[in-house]
Amino acid sequence: MRRLGTAAAVTALGLLLAGCGSEDSGPDLSVSGAYMPQPVSDTAAAGFLTIENKGGSGDELTSVSSDIAGTVTVHETVDSAMREVSKLVVPADGSVVFKSGGTHLMFEKLKRKPKEGDTISVELHFADSDPVTVEMPVKPATYTPTTGH
Repeated sequence: MRRLGTAAAVTALGLLLAGCGSEDSGPDLSVSGAYMPQPVSDTAAAGFLTIENKGGSGDELTSVSSDIAGTVTVHETVDSAMREVSKLVVPADGSVVFKSGGTHLMFEKLKRKPKEGDTISVELHFADSDPVTVEMPVKPATYTPTTGH
């Protein structure tokens, strides 16, 4: 009988410890597919990328900065109208794709016009995660990615 009690206690302890390990893992962010089409304007450019979250909770992109622009904002296109958004949810176990005709970055007040072959450094700021620095290559103005976007 004592063995049964000990086995039950060990099982209960194991279940309790297993429950402790299943806590929310938090966001786990990565960025891929970043690029900027060579801008046609001297004052503004667009940028595209994919933010993937393999974590157990969502996060929010709260701001973006780059040394090439006075401001970098996040825009989404809804019903053919572009509008700025102040934050963008990156869902748990999900992703956000920035693509032409949809969600995208707008680099405004360019300090210099990027040329094809340049690489632009961009810093993404999140509500819960550390900032992520992205090296964004400048592609031809007509560039269309074959995958991801």
